[in-house]
Amino acid sequence: MLTPSTQQKPYPLASRIEHPETTLVSVGEIQFGGTAPVFIGGPCSIESYEQLLTIALGVRKAGGHMLRGGAFKPRTSPYSFQGLHQEGLKIMRAVSLEVGLPIVSEILSIEDLPLFDECVDMVQIGSRNMSNFDLLVRVAELGKPILLKRGMSATAEEFLLAAEYILNRGNSQVVLCERGIRTFETSTRNILDLNSLAFIQTESHLPIIVDPSHAAGRADLVPPLARAGLAAGAQGLLVEVHHDPASALCDGAQSLTLDQFHSLIDSLT
Repeated sequence: MLTPSTQQKPYPLASRIEHPETTLVSVGEIQFGGTAPVFIGGPCSIESYEQLLTIALGVRKAGGHMLRGGAFKPRTSPYSFQGLHQEGLKIMRAVSLEVGLPIVSEILSIEDLPLFDECVDMVQIGSRNMSNFDLLVRVAELGKPILLKRGMSATAEEFLLAAEYILNRGNSQVVLCERGIRTFETSTRNILDLNSLAFIQTESHLPIIVDPSHAAGRADLVPPLARAGLAAGAQGLLVEVHHDPASALCDGAQSLTLDQFHSLIDSLT
């Protein structure tokens, strides 16, 4: 393993200097940071009970370990589908109990903390809220595992400093997620930053996974980016999956079908 510089770090709690071994983050029986990668699959948006159940069964059959799904959707356009909100989380909890997959979903507001505390196994902080420090602190105080996504224009240091807010509140159960950054390049939605992925692994003890779906913005590019991320040392994948991407209410273009997700997992295992 590469070792971090002994120079004083602005993120002492996230640094490997005082904590050289990778932290193990547990979500039920699922463990991030161990010897095997964690595969998380599911739709960008929860649309109905039937939709999520179909996808969850497919994710489990493919060998996925966790189910993802958006109930609260921060969309660029106010006219885009914003999610089912509380109803979506209730659907997700019911599907989780039926299928037996732990769930992760994104929180947008401090007001929804009680709902997330009740319904989800892991709380996601999305890229738009990476620097919402009040939200980071309050979510940390729930004591649940947290999936922290990198801001689309954040440096690696800013990413680790955001994690520091959570660690500083006594919650060590943080999984980082590299989801691509915004650059001058427009051929894809974002650029999967493997440089920062490697850098963070040398600098920090926190496990880190990749989201090839948001990096690519195109389903056909998700498998090669997923393989590249794991080859660079990522400890898991967060992949958008839909049973009928053409009819998806959000991000259908970057969603794998259930068969494609199954083929991807097979190729990686």
